[in-house]
Amino acid sequence: MKTVFDKKTKEELIERINSISENNKALWGKMTLYQMLKHCTLWEEWIAGKTKYKQALIGRLFGRMALKNVLKEGRPLRKNTPTLQDLRANKIPENGDIASEKAKWIACLEGYDHFSNLDFVHAFFGRMTKEEIGCLAYKHADHHLRQFNA
Repeated sequence: MKTVFDKKTKEELIERINSISENNKALWGKMTLYQMLKHCTLWEEWIAGKTKYKQALIGRLFGRMALKNVLKEGRPLRKNTPTLQDLRANKIPENGDIASEKAKWIACLEGYDHFSNLDFVHAFFGRMTKEEIGCLAYKHADHHLRQFNA
C-alpha cells in the first residue's frame, strides 16, 4: 500500500503538486484550486500535530471500522468524501497565492521524513498507527490531486 513514508511515493506526490497550474479545474466538488491547496496544507498540519480536533461521537462508535474500509488496497478515496467542518471549502477563501500554498504543502510532505506525532487521533477514525497515518495521508493527497487532474 502506498504511504507518504516511502520516499519514491512522496516524490511522486510532490511532482504531481508541482504540475498544478492555475489552469487546473476541479473534476468534482466545490473547491477552487486555492481552496484545495489550502485544505491540504491545513490537513497535513493537523496530521503533524500543529492543530487538534476532538474525536466525534460517531467516530468513536464507527471510526475504526470505517478506517479499515478506507485503507483497503487499491481503493482511492471516494469523490465528495466528507471532511472536518474546519477544513471545508466554505471556511477557506476562494482565492490566494497558489504558488505559496503549493510550496507549503510540499514542505508538509517533506516533513514526513521527521514525523513524530505518534499520538495522533483522527477526528473520525480515532487513534491511528504510523502505518495507517502514512497510507491515509497518501490517499488524501492523491484524492485531491486527482480532483484537479494532477
